[in-house]
Amino acid sequence: MNTEKITSVHNARVKAWNALHTKKGRDEAHLFLVEGEHLVEEALKENILKTLIIDRECPFDFDHIIEVTPEIMKKISQNVSAVHMIGVCEIKEKKVGDADRVILLDGVQDPGNLGTMIRTAVSFGFDAVYCSNDTCDLYNDKVIRSTQGALFHIPIIRKDLSGHITALRNDGFRIVATTLEHSKTMSEIPNEGRLAFIFGNEGNGVSKAIQQASDERLRIEMEGFESLNVAVAAGIIMYHYQRNL
Repeated sequence: MNTEKITSVHNARVKAWNALHTKKGRDEAHLFLVEGEHLVEEALKENILKTLIIDRECPFDFDHIIEVTPEIMKKISQNVSAVHMIGVCEIKEKKVGDADRVILLDGVQDPGNLGTMIRTAVSFGFDAVYCSNDTCDLYNDKVIRSTQGALFHIPIIRKDLSGHITALRNDGFRIVATTLEHSKTMSEIPNEGRLAFIFGNEGNGVSKAIQQASDERLRIEMEGFESLNVAVAAGIIMYHYQRNL
């Protein structure tokens, strides 16, 4: 175990870590931050942890540990509650293996919604999450905290959805867009074969072009309201269409 110490908030590495709070900084460094023991442990399991920052005794045996003051930890952290451990992690894209249940996210903007849908996809055995280019950044701190570590357990890939829909269809997937317009209910679309479900932007839903490129349109049967929060709707649909239901 190699432990360094930093005591100045003006240290260059502190500035570099703070830069990882922006998408530009993450993209340039190919790094992101996770906060707290649970997420650090998940990053260790995935072998993506590059540096471990602590301000008290560390429970992990790791090669590169930097001890900082509580003042520095507070400056780096974006958590409202005090944390005593932050991991600097490498951005790595997981490859999609054999798959028959995937979700596609078309312009989802709320980090909490994105994180919740990733966590739900893992919980119900989905194989991959594909995000449009205008979906919010996966490595936003709020997204990471919302996933509770689920982002380490499923491939999450940013794609141009229009082109990728064609690739999925060629691979035997039925493409199902969620929308109220000219749609079928869940009882009318059977839970069989390879299925790809598309969930859209919080305000505008799935774009018209993506709807037109889909094979089916799906809605949730309900009373009282026309629509649900996108993460709630995604949870209901993923539960219904999980494998071996």
